[in-house]
Parts: sequence; C-alpha cells; structure tokens
Amino acid sequence: MTDTPQITDAAFAPIDPDALFPSERSFSRFAAEEAARVLTRFGAEVQLFDPRDLPAPDSAPTDHPKVAELRDLVSWCEGMVWSSPERHGAMTGIMKSQIDWIPLSLGSVRPTQGKTLAVMQVCGGSQSFNTVNRLRILGRWMRLLTIPNQSSVPKAWDEFDEDGRMKPSPYYNRIVDVMEELVRFTLLTRDIRDHLVDRYSERVEDHAALSARVNQSKAV
Repeated sequence: MTDTPQITDAAFAPIDPDALFPSERSFSRFAAEEAARVLTRFGAEVQLFDPRDLPAPDSAPTDHPKVAELRDLVSWCEGMVWSSPERHGAMTGIMKSQIDWIPLSLGSVRPTQGKTLAVMQVCGGSQSFNTVNRLRILGRWMRLLTIPNQSSVPKAWDEFDEDGRMKPSPYYNRIVDVMEELVRFTLLTRDIRDHLVDRYSERVEDHAALSARVNQSKAV
C-alpha cells in the first residue's frame, strides 16, 4: 500500500503535527494572569482557575475534581475576575459552563452573593463589548456586586508578546484601572456585604416560613 512510484520523493513532505497544532495561546488567560499580577501588587491573595477538563454542566457529579475546585475557589474568594474571549459575538461556551457550575446556594450559604466582580474580554478583531455586557448580566443573576469599570482588549494577538506578557499600552493601563477599582470596592463592601444584599422580600419569606413552622408545632 506504500508503493507510489508516481510521487516525486524530493518534493513529498510528511505531515508535521507541530505545524498543524501549535502550542496553545489563550489571550483571555494571558489577560487574567496580568490582572492577577496587578492584584498581587495591590496586596490581594490571588488564585487562578484553569477550566481545562471542566465537564459540561450537569454532565458530571458535583464532586468531580474540577467542579469541586471551582466551587471551593468561589466560596473562598471575596471578589472575582471573569475573563473571556469573544467568539461569534458572545462569550465562549467554556466561560458559560464555569458560571453554570457555580450554584446560587449551597445549603443555607449563597457563595456569590455580595462578592465583587470585574469583567474582561479579549477580541480577535476590533474592540467589542458584547461579552462584558453579557457577563454583567450573569453577574447580576449571581448576585455579585459588579464594579463599573471593565476591560476589552481588541486585536489581542498584537497586544501580547511571545511570552504571553501584555505590552505597555492604554489597554494594559485599563486592566490596572479595573483591578484598582475591584480592590477598592472589595475593601469598601467587605464588612457590610451582608447588609448590602439583605432583601425585604426574602425577610418576608423567612418570616412566613418561621410562622408556618411555629403554627405547625402548636397544632401538633
């Protein structure tokens, strides 16, 4: 089956996997790493979550190692930075999967409620805000305090060097601005977080539930 006398061997080139599958360059991860460096300079303790090997939502048990890691980090942190590329005018599926794996409540604890959030996106072409706008909506549904400032890096392939470090630019300065604001809002709301997210409607529901339990006990 390898007898091919018609082929000119000197011109025949084997398939090169390294050329077809170059090393992965995730610009949204590079942006998140730059944000982490800035946060560290501000005195924050930072941990990064790598979503590789995270299963699709509801396709694995909640004790799956990557799901458990994500939930532990969400419970641990006081604030978050969400960084996503924009693909087809929206965030990527893996970004949405991470958010979908974060529950609104774990027993009586709401792991995201009242924590701060900064949103960022990188673009392959001209600057867009589709992804950060959608991330803001999701942050609101997760009851996060999303800060006003945000970052969108256009032509991301031209904003990072070969080592994955962001070049000096107004876009880098904006990331510093966003992280500075995130730290400020986190410190401002740290001790009053529960008060800020205390809701009348939930107090009414709690009162009704308490009354039902008390009345049931009396009836028994």
